Amino acid sequence: MITKGILKGANRKEKTWEKAKSALKEPFEEALNTFKSKVMVRKDFDPTSLLQFGLFMSMAVLNILKESELKLGKKGQDIIIDALIKTGYDIGSQMIDPDKIPEGISDIELMSYLATIINTQAWTSVEDPRIENEEKCSFDILWCPLQEVYSAFDCSVQRYLVQGIIDYFRENVFDKSDFQIFFKSTIPAGAECCEFIIEKKKSGEPDKWESYSKQLEEKALKNKKN
Repeated sequence: MITKGILKGANRKEKTWEKAKSALKEPFEEALNTFKSKVMVRKDFDPTSLLQFGLFMSMAVLNILKESELKLGKKGQDIIIDALIKTGYDIGSQMIDPDKIPEGISDIELMSYLATIINTQAWTSVEDPRIENEEKCSFDILWCPLQEVYSAFDCSVQRYLVQGIIDYFRENVFDKSDFQIFFKSTIPAGAECCEFIIEKKKSGEPDKWESYSKQLEEKALKNKKN
């Protein structure tokens, strides 16, 4: 049993978490309200069906990307990636109301809290978050619903959704800070957890998330040719 970490709706230990919650929102709020009032209350509802549905949709997206790369090459890859980034951007806009961000919360705290919303709501994962200092936060994913069906390389699909979310935050939430986001380990690659680091980006520094995504894109197209 996974006893560490937090799930959706759990509280974090930081004092500013409660203040930040006033600006955080529920993605797909209308659909969630309908589900809670009409489906989840039924005694015959089996919550594992949501996992099966999510895996079904995730495998569909993954295969759309793979088939596009195989049959259309770079053009097909770009079309699907653009669609994923656009989807992520929209979800990012549903996660926070920038006008309601209270004073007294540092950018690194807010970024960590937004990562919690991404991890526990959008990815339905078990997260162990940490704010390490004024420049750095991190988190471990202790369980991910895709870990039994995605390979390490397949996780590139999630990168583009995250890219869209990051793009929204950069354009609408953080006007003074930018962040480097990168991983040190992943469960599909054989690690016990997925470990991610978020650090404040220095001026002129290349973006590690985007750079690694480009490497994966080139590798995917190269593998399709072999």
